[in-house]
Amino acid sequence: MPDDAARKAPKVIAVANQKGGVGKTTTAINLGTALAAIGQKVVILDLDPQGNASTGLGVPKAQRVTTSYDVLVGERPLADTLVKTLVPGLLLAPSDPDLSGAELELANAPRRSYRLRHAIDRFRRELSARGESCDYVLIDCPPSLNLLTVNAMTAADSVLVPLQCEFFALEGLTQLMRTIELVRGNLNPALAIQGVVLTMYDVRNNLSGQVAEDVRAHFGDKVYQTMIPRNVRVSEAPSFGKPVLLYDLQCAGSQAYAALAREVVRQERGEAAQREREPA
Repeated sequence: MPDDAARKAPKVIAVANQKGGVGKTTTAINLGTALAAIGQKVVILDLDPQGNASTGLGVPKAQRVTTSYDVLVGERPLADTLVKTLVPGLLLAPSDPDLSGAELELANAPRRSYRLRHAIDRFRRELSARGESCDYVLIDCPPSLNLLTVNAMTAADSVLVPLQCEFFALEGLTQLMRTIELVRGNLNPALAIQGVVLTMYDVRNNLSGQVAEDVRAHFGDKVYQTMIPRNVRVSEAPSFGKPVLLYDLQCAGSQAYAALAREVVRQERGEAAQREREPA
């Protein structure tokens, strides 16, 4: 492996939407799996007290010994939490129900919004010291705009927003964008919008098409071309503790997430090329 690849620091992406049921965790799991399938090294950090990403990746509770709760509250190294998944190249920092009380526990803690950022900065330094690489850290945020989500956005390079193709989608998105702007203004000036991915798209439903048009008109090229269809196999996969790409590779949902992963990688390469062209 070339030295520059060995020293590569991971791109940290917070997968966030305060509205539940939009495919946020499903996107984190399956995008991470699809990225790993094309040779990227990925960590999924489960920051939702419900632990759905941990369950959906088939990691039993007995293996969730050190968790993201310990990283935030106990200040344990992120590397100590990582467990293997069924997917080669994909590691998980599992969740813990105790995360639901983290906001109260950290109420008087200094720099409480930076806890996760410090942990990920340490993780990056440790990777570099060992000459190892990681391409992506995907943070699965809870469906709320609380301290956990603020920690994720403060630690992240960018935010990826899964957006359900339904009537109230844009209304909820406005609130999320306001939070991103607040974090950018007060905690993390470099925070960018990674992109908006349209989920649960139903080609038979005129409303899905209208929502997609509205979102593209508002966000332009920040909306991924790949849309995730409403697909029963995607819904079934978590109950078997598998990403849909392992559950049914040929289904429409798997193919969509594979296409999204390729689009994300192309986006990263394009941005890297643009940075190289910019004057120092």
